[in-house]
Amino acid sequence: MFDIITIGDMTEDVFIHLEDVATLKCEHHHCSLQLPFGTKLSIKHVEKLIGGNAGNVVIGTKFLGLNTAIYTELGDDTPAHTILNTLKSYNISTKFVHTHKNKKTNYSVILNFGAERTILSHHEPRVYKLPNISSTKWLYLTSMGKEGIFLFPKIMQHVKIHKINLAFNPGSHQLNLGLTKLKPILKLTKVLILNKEEAQHLLKKQTNNIQTLLKELHQLGPETVVITNGPNGSHAYAHNNSYFCPIFKVKVVEQTGAGDAFSSGFLTALLNNQSIPEALRWGTINSASVLAKVGPIAGLLTKTKLISFLNKSK
Repeated sequence: MFDIITIGDMTEDVFIHLEDVATLKCEHHHCSLQLPFGTKLSIKHVEKLIGGNAGNVVIGTKFLGLNTAIYTELGDDTPAHTILNTLKSYNISTKFVHTHKNKKTNYSVILNFGAERTILSHHEPRVYKLPNISSTKWLYLTSMGKEGIFLFPKIMQHVKIHKINLAFNPGSHQLNLGLTKLKPILKLTKVLILNKEEAQHLLKKQTNNIQTLLKELHQLGPETVVITNGPNGSHAYAHNNSYFCPIFKVKVVEQTGAGDAFSSGFLTALLNNQSIPEALRWGTINSASVLAKVGPIAGLLTKTKLISFLNKSK
């Protein structure tokens, strides 16, 4: 029996640091990176890592002591072999990973400038075929390509028949489906995790009132709704109660994977029978640690280290 199986795409991520070759231009709170066009630029630092929300969370929860597996679709190329070897190196089950001959693995380029980043992401067309994932306490559904919607009926069937807890952190393709198509799966969702901008997008509302967003999302069916709001902390709503956790201040090096680290900490806390306020703290501390490193994995905490940070922060 697995504690959690994540469902979603994995990627090869290339991090490019642009401090020496780009400039940042901001007007009316909208910023853009500017690069000289039609020339060759020399950059000092490049890193290749594995990524994708489902991959980040399966690794993050493994670090925190859970028995984890992932369902993902890969190509049959060097990045796919790197992803498989990395998962195996962390003792994460790959029994639900499918590889496709003559296909490529998803690819992202992360342009880093200061503590901010812009992600250029490419999802290969996929034919998703959900394996038998009934032997788990939790499922974590997250970012997939457009074809991922065809998995929803089977995922919902697994959740109903086997009484599995479903956590849902929709990616951009899933958010763009709109509420009409997402309502059936939201009604079966135990924990919905979004950032503020994603919540606004899903509800088609520009309000900055987090409580309004929490309650309207809760009315759609999820038992617990979590909204992260960057430096303004994280919020949760469940059983007619609202909860808030401020950030733990760190020097931000790079932001990729911070949300996934939060999800990993939050869900691991619930699996350890912690309260929602405490789960917010677990997520926040794990996220802060990732923010202090480059990429989604380098800053991930083990359960021992996370508990140590929790005790020191009280």
